[in-house]
Amino acid sequence: MLAEAARAAVLRKVPLARILHAEYGVERENLLAALRNHYQCASIEYDERLPIPPELLAGLPGSRLAQSGWFPVIKDADGTVVIAACDPSDAAMRSEVEEFFGPAPFEFRVALPDAIAWFIQDFLHDKPGLLIGTERTGLAFWRNTMAQWRTRLACYRTDLARARTALTFVRTGLALAAISRTFLSSERFVVHSFLAYGVLGVGLFLFFGALPTYLRVRRSRMTPPRHQTLVEVSGATLSFLENYQDLEQTEGEKKTKETMLARLGDLLGNYCTILYPSPASRERTHLARERNVLAAQRTIAGCYRTIYSRARTGLAFIRTGVSFVSLGIGLIGYFGLGFKSFFDAMLIVIGLLMIIDGGLWYLPVRKEQAELPRTRSAVLAG
Repeated sequence: MLAEAARAAVLRKVPLARILHAEYGVERENLLAALRNHYQCASIEYDERLPIPPELLAGLPGSRLAQSGWFPVIKDADGTVVIAACDPSDAAMRSEVEEFFGPAPFEFRVALPDAIAWFIQDFLHDKPGLLIGTERTGLAFWRNTMAQWRTRLACYRTDLARARTALTFVRTGLALAAISRTFLSSERFVVHSFLAYGVLGVGLFLFFGALPTYLRVRRSRMTPPRHQTLVEVSGATLSFLENYQDLEQTEGEKKTKETMLARLGDLLGNYCTILYPSPASRERTHLARERNVLAAQRTIAGCYRTIYSRARTGLAFIRTGVSFVSLGIGLIGYFGLGFKSFFDAMLIVIGLLMIIDGGLWYLPVRKEQAELPRTRSAVLAG
């Protein structure tokens, strides 16, 4: 078995230990025990909780360490630097260690190749001191970033709900004003002028009372969170995925979509899978990645909820505008032109403005809506 595994390792250019562990089921503990006996030295496992001093990491080239198969992991109180190495007996590797750290006392411990790769990946992915030596710190940073974006999107949706509420009062006020105009002009249905003007007063009160609320919300579209938020949050999420996730592991090929948000949603579609790697500290990192992918999915879902909320607001304005244009035309057609037709013309103008404003709310997000699957079966089919 060992000879066969060795041939496979040479042909595939991968470490022998990886072949033995992944394909022949040899436990990592047994591999490390065999390596300890072979090199007559202690062994060390990957652990992202190791407090590696930043001075040991400064200036270390990750690619060169990966090629040579070593990594500094501990600095004792007496100045001894503990080196994790795939082959502690390699003279070239020892010379390279002295090149970086000088003639300091060293202790070499054997480690599996993937442990060396994990050390390099976690402790050298940013400048020493900027992160606390672990990948989970960077992952936590991105979770906080995406949570902040979701909060901003939630604020945006709240503003849109306020706009729709104000629109309801505006619509009610104009409807009452139209009823008052009908009372004052109708010859078949006689109503006391006090009642007609009272209805008009209530309508104008509702209209002018709600209009400032809507105008404030409309002005807020020019300040964060604004339309560009959808693009910015997509870019931030994509940056996280490129830095901390292996997107090539996603399964299945999907048709490329036109918008950034839709493409980003496809990238996440099949990624989430609970992993149970060894050692246990590595499992915590994978679970942290899992939480980040789920956070990215929630962020994208928040983007789509905001898109639909914005579209719903625009359609509400368009619907109301069409109603008032129709009402104004109907009043002119029924009562004819006259002094009170000024009110009918105002209804038509206000309705047209609502239609235009509703289009400004709705049209920018129409492209994103077109990229969404229409049915559950379409989602499952990918």
